[in-house]
Amino acid sequence: MEKRKKGYIRNDKAPSYDKQEIIFGTRAIIEAIRAGKEIEKLLIQKGLKNELISELVSIASSHKIPFTKVPIEKLNRITRKNHQGAICFLSAITYASLDNIINACFEKGKSPFIILLDRITDVRNLGAIARSAECAGVDALVVPDKGNAQITSDAMKTSAGALNFLPVCREHNLKSTIQYLKDSGVHVLACTEKTDQLIYASDLNQPVAILLGSEENGISPEYLKLASACAKIPLHGNIASLNVSVAAGIAIFETVRQRGQII
Repeated sequence: MEKRKKGYIRNDKAPSYDKQEIIFGTRAIIEAIRAGKEIEKLLIQKGLKNELISELVSIASSHKIPFTKVPIEKLNRITRKNHQGAICFLSAITYASLDNIINACFEKGKSPFIILLDRITDVRNLGAIARSAECAGVDALVVPDKGNAQITSDAMKTSAGALNFLPVCREHNLKSTIQYLKDSGVHVLACTEKTDQLIYASDLNQPVAILLGSEENGISPEYLKLASACAKIPLHGNIASLNVSVAAGIAIFETVRQRGQII
């Protein structure tokens, strides 16, 4: 069903995009960014060069909005309207500043409790992790601006509304984010099977960020090397892996257990 406002459309006929609201047209997207709209993702036609596209790329870069160059066919599959080579997806939430959250925690005398996600592409897992995190009093969920599931209405539904309350930070470079957390005194614990250390023997009663990776490939090797420590959840069955949202729930509530009444 289309909205009457020019340049806006509710994408009900493309289920792969989860009925997200999109904005199409170069000038309409530029004005949306200037108006402070939260942009989840921006697609720009590959090879297209004109003054407005250059202006769009410039303003998107200055606002740290992730954009991808794609073939025109991909844009045409999203909408048949005159998109002028540019389509953006509006975010279902307003992203928070990780720096502000860390500083606010320390100012309140509270140990920060952060969850970092590396390439969690299933929107249902993202929503389930957010639900556990919010219930546990996690201070923020950190996601990369590319390679992760988008925060859509489906993610909001799976999170049972938790994403309305849990601050989410979108970071361009997860490597520099991990280093920033460590420099800020936050212990970054990578939850991985590539270690002998059990999570139950890890010290989580301190400023901590738990890093979780994709079910297919786990945590990126460069992030594993950069983490303060690694820990695994012991498994005794024939299947040597857990769903990432289940693993997240175990790690999150082990932190709650160790912290007792601190959270």
